[in-house]
Parts: sequence; structure tokens; C-alpha cells
Amino acid sequence: MRNLAEELGVEAMTLYYYVAKKDEIVNGILDLVVDEIDVPSSGGDWKTALRRSAISAHEVLLRHPWACSLMMSPARIGPARLRYMESLLGRLREAGFSANMTHHAYHALDSHILGFTMWEVGYSAGARALPDLGAAFRRQFPVDRYPYIAEHMGEHSKKSSRADGEFGFGLDLILDGLEEIRTTRPGSRARTDTPRARPQRRPNC
Repeated sequence: MRNLAEELGVEAMTLYYYVAKKDEIVNGILDLVVDEIDVPSSGGDWKTALRRSAISAHEVLLRHPWACSLMMSPARIGPARLRYMESLLGRLREAGFSANMTHHAYHALDSHILGFTMWEVGYSAGARALPDLGAAFRRQFPVDRYPYIAEHMGEHSKKSSRADGEFGFGLDLILDGLEEIRTTRPGSRARTDTPRARPQRRPNC
């Protein structure tokens, strides 16, 4: 808080007039980051809508890599995160998925977005920190003993033929798999009902 106060040119105690603790500031900034994500559109093809939203989330988190791990914490779910979750869940239900399949589909998408982004951030940071390590490792690598790993390493050095890279490849596998489940498994399809808000009970006085 002292560093933030110095950056703003105020006393540290001034900040506590607006927030009770540091976590409130972090949560507020995190919510601003999540608010940058494009939520799925309500019209048109559901796969296209979810794909655009997932790519938007991936790009936003790459711009703010510190936010990715914080989004994993249930204690840091703010209004923007709730809006994003509600729109994603609603788009899946409107696409015809049952409540149970929507549950699984949401977590498959969310884990790909957060998990892949965290992997990409960590991998990129390591490559920047040790720029010569990869070349040295490849020179010393026993290709005869591990030919498939060597082949895989060679693919890493190539530019992806996809504009959306490896993230888009994995995302399409998930979306295509969900479409297959939706169309071939009757139990995965939604009924015509929609969730209703539960009536609140009056507190016992």
C-alpha cells in the first residue's frame, strides 16, 4: 500500500479512506481486467459465439498475465466475472445443452482458457529469461535415443499455420466434441424449462 500511495502521490492512510485492505484494490483491478473480455453474443451460431469469447479471454489474460492465477480463486469473483460466467452458461443452455452438460462444458472451456494461458505465459517467460538455453539443449540432445521428442522440438521452432495458434486448436477440439455430444447423446440435450430464481425466505424474527 505504501508503494501505491507513493505512486499516486498521497499518504498511505489516504488509501484506507476508500478501501479497507489491499485485497479490495486487487479485486477491483481484476474485475476491470475481466470486464475487457467479450461475452458470447446471444445470436447466431453458438460455437462461433463461444469461440470468439474464449479467444477474447485468452488475449485479455495474455495482456494481463498476473490476473490468470487470481481468477482461479473463488474469493475473487466480482461483478464482471459473474456477468461473464452467466453469459457463457446461458449461451450453452440456449444452444440446447442440458444443465448437467452445461456444467461439464463450462468447466472444459474455462480450464482450457485459464490453463493454456498460464502454460503459455510461463513458457514464454522461461524462453525470454534463458534465450540461449533452447539452442544449447537441442545441440546436446540425444536424437537417436529420443527421435520423436526431437521431431516434436522441431515443430516448436516452426511458425504455426493457424492464426489462433495452439490455443485455437485445443479450443476447436473442445467445441467440436461438445457439438458431437449435443447431437448424438439425447441425455445431453436440454429440456424446454429454464432455471428460475428461488424465492427468498423471510428471516425468522
